[in-house]
Formats: sequence, C-alpha cells, structure tokens
Amino acid sequence: MLSDSVVEGPLPNRFRSLWDEIAPVGRDAGSGGYLRYALTEPEIELRGWFRTQAQQRGMPVTEDGNGNLFAHWGDPEASDAVLTGSHFDSVPHGGAYDGPLGIVSAFLAVDELRAAGVTPVRPLVLAAFVEEEGARFGVPCLGSRLLTGALPADRAAGLRDAAGVSFAEALGDRPAGARPELLGRFGTFVELHVEQGRALVDADAPVAVASAIWPHGRWRFDVTGEGNHAGTTRMADRRDPMLTYAFGVLAANKEARLRGAHATVGRVAVEPNATNAIPSKVTGWLDARAADPQTLAGLVEAVRGKLAERARRDGTEVAVTEESATPLVAFDGGLAGRLAALLDAPVLPTGAGHDAGVLAAHLPTAMLFVRNPTGVSHSPAEAATDDDCAAGVRALARVLEELTCR
Repeated sequence: MLSDSVVEGPLPNRFRSLWDEIAPVGRDAGSGGYLRYALTEPEIELRGWFRTQAQQRGMPVTEDGNGNLFAHWGDPEASDAVLTGSHFDSVPHGGAYDGPLGIVSAFLAVDELRAAGVTPVRPLVLAAFVEEEGARFGVPCLGSRLLTGALPADRAAGLRDAAGVSFAEALGDRPAGARPELLGRFGTFVELHVEQGRALVDADAPVAVASAIWPHGRWRFDVTGEGNHAGTTRMADRRDPMLTYAFGVLAANKEARLRGAHATVGRVAVEPNATNAIPSKVTGWLDARAADPQTLAGLVEAVRGKLAERARRDGTEVAVTEESATPLVAFDGGLAGRLAALLDAPVLPTGAGHDAGVLAAHLPTAMLFVRNPTGVSHSPAEAATDDDCAAGVRALARVLEELTCR
C-alpha cells in the first residue's frame, strides 16, 4: 500500500521527486532529448516503474494483449470506470513531458485523493498506452487503435521498425486487437498532457481544457528514378528522384500556408544514400494537419498533384500511400464545459494527436493541458515548471473526484 512518505511535503516537491525517478531514463547525453521508443529498453524500464508505482499504491496492473498497461483503483472487472493516463514513448530526441507527464500526474492525483480521504464510487484506472508517437513502428496511437479496433491486429503485427523487427516480435506475441469487453468497462477518459504551443502563456493560465483535435494524418511518397554516377552522368540525362522529392517538400509548405494548414516533411530515406551517386529512390513522409477535413483533403490532393506533375518533368515515378489518418475529434462538449467550469480554465483546440482522440470515438473523453513556457514540443526545449505541473495534478485530482464520486 501507499507509504506515508509518498504524500509528505508540498506538491511541487513531491512532483519533482517522482519526476526525477524517470527523468534520466532514455535521455541522450548529446541532444538532451529522449530516445524512448516503444518496447525498447528505456520504455520497458518505464513500464516496470509504472508497475512499481501501482504496487506501492495497492493498485493491481493488467495488460490488454496489445502492450497497454492498466493500474486499477477498484475492481478491475467493474464497469463505468474512469480512465486516465498517457504514454511513455517519445519521438526521436523528443522532450521530457510529452506523454510521461500524464502518467506521473495520474499517480500523484491518486495520492491527493487518498490524502483527502476520497473514496471513489466508480473505479479509477490509470493507463500507459504503447507506441503513441508512432516513432518506432510508424503508426501513431498504435495501442489505443488496437484496443478500439481502429487498426486490425494482423496489420499491426506486421508493422516493422527500421531494423526490421516486427511489432509482434517486440511485443512477444501477436497483438490481441480489439477488446470490446475491456473498452466497455470504461465510462470516461481524461488525458492530461503538456501543452504543445503557447496559448496558455498568452492566457496567463497554468491549465486548460481541450475542445478538439484537428484532423491529421501521415502520407508516404515513394519517388523512384535511375541511380547513376554523380560525376559522369550529364544533367540532361538524369532521372533524379531527389529533385521530385525536394519539389514536393516545397509544394507541401506552400499549399499548407495558402490554406492555413500545417505540413511537415521531417523524415526521408534515400537509396543508395551515397554522396557521389544519383539516388535511385527517395522516400519521404508528409505529416499534414488542418482545422477541418475538407482543408486537409485539399492540401494532400494538391501535394499529390504537384508531385505527379514534377515527376513527369523529371522522368521519375511517384506513389503516395496513406499510412494513417485521424478525423476531426470534437471532445464531448458537455464534459469539456463541465470540467472548464469546475476548474475555471480556458478551453483550447489543438493540432496534436493523442490517444484521447482515438478513444473519443468510443466514450466521453476530455483532455487537460499544462502550460509550456517555451511553447516548444517534440524537442528537448519542451518544458513545464514544477508549480504548473503541481497545478495540473490538482486539476486532474479535482476532475477525477468529480467523475468518480458524483
């Protein structure tokens, strides 16, 4: 059970003490960012930490067969449970707070409720979802997509990382896929997350409630040409896929700006990847986001058309493949309004995807954001003060008390 020492001292200090336990795990000494890829050693270590924290609080831990962990305050088989939590995995050299803040805050919120003598009427469940970022196997929110059936287990099992390891191999078994009987036990989901922008800095508020997630997705474009010698092949004779690729990146940037949308190409693979060789193939990944589905579709189609046009000029070929797509997610308006009034907090939309966006299609879902003074995310510059994190814990505790006790 929870020891008395866990709940002693000011909350910012208790946050810092618990945070420091995980802060070194997976940190790259050179960049200061994190390499916590799903089901690799650092993330597995954090999963062990999750089990330890749950055990210290007398909370049994279960798994769903897809890599997602659940710690239970109350009967694990009971229905109408309130679910909270986030993820441990990171993007390459990502920040410390994206994901883990929601898990650490959830444990501390349990401590706050117990210290106040609160006994939930509805079960409370803490979650650690697997592969939310999609940095290892390419599909974001993989664990929550599997749980809800949004992604078939067979497709997930065959996803491979850069080293050729499949998700099934990393998991140690074929993923279970949709778990409707488990999902049906959850009545509400609330995810706390560091803000990935500066709206709370401008609002001078430590915590906000989310209203919606922009529709977004990932598209892979494979550009093939003719590999050849950089020194002996005349410019007029080249079929260089790098030219088509580069044009596509510029086109995505222009089309996004014209539409008030977001387009990013942050990953590229080149074959044969030699300085003195014209590439034979270039593969790029487009991350596209917009405020509404029509704008997003228009952006992607415009980029697809520009790539095809440029490929004809360059003598190359282009294939565009949708790897993941998430529709507009409007969080439960009644729940968001209720929590905003409870916390006297602003309500904000976000362009970032989350497990909450997947679960929102199946149960009432809300998100809380904690102020990020830099406004930077997916980067070592991502930040939050201990005082603001403590404010986030208090807000989450109030929300969980409201949802589990009333």
